[in-house]
Amino acid sequence: MKSSRAQYVGFLLFLIGILRCKALVRHTFVVEETPYRRLCSTKNILTVNGQFPGPTLYVHKGDTIIVDVYNKAKYNITIHWHGVRQPRYPWSDGPEYITQCPIQPGAKFSQKVIFSTEEGTLWWHAHSDWSRATVHGAIVIYPKKDSTYPFPKPDAEVPIILGEWWKKPIMEVYNEMLRTGGDPNVSDAYTINGQPGDLYPCSKQGQRRHV
Repeated sequence: MKSSRAQYVGFLLFLIGILRCKALVRHTFVVEETPYRRLCSTKNILTVNGQFPGPTLYVHKGDTIIVDVYNKAKYNITIHWHGVRQPRYPWSDGPEYITQCPIQPGAKFSQKVIFSTEEGTLWWHAHSDWSRATVHGAIVIYPKKDSTYPFPKPDAEVPIILGEWWKKPIMEVYNEMLRTGGDPNVSDAYTINGQPGDLYPCSKQGQRRHV
């Protein structure tokens, strides 16, 4: 009788484990080169899902998600969840050769991201060489479900990501810095959500940024 009861409890725990795994939300990140035109010229840059900046992740405090990262680029890549503690799960944290091996070209790695105590706006980015210059995006972490904001709920939200743009391929800039041992070349433009400001050449007609 005790044996049957123990087996029954074990089976229930097994089912609960399966249901929890199925309940995890999955996201797909495809890292590949995509042509982008800025400052009157076009070049290939590393992107996630063809977007620059990459997709914004929307989660709630206490959520756990799975991000399936497919590396279709010609460089090694890792993804880091900046500001996320990742308790007891460092091998999905992203720093190359520190917490995990890089994802090699043509390979896939599923990263488990645990939002234990975080709340607010963070960001994710590549953690291999200078790939983060174009491989990055926002993470919006809402309060726990069924909890209230400590302030009036905003009417709308627009993540703002400040970045830089080099006319040269970013790996050329990186390798030149390694070769000379000096500082990297200054970027050719600053960007807001991937777009240079109005005063840069070939900016979009009537482009505006409200901050």
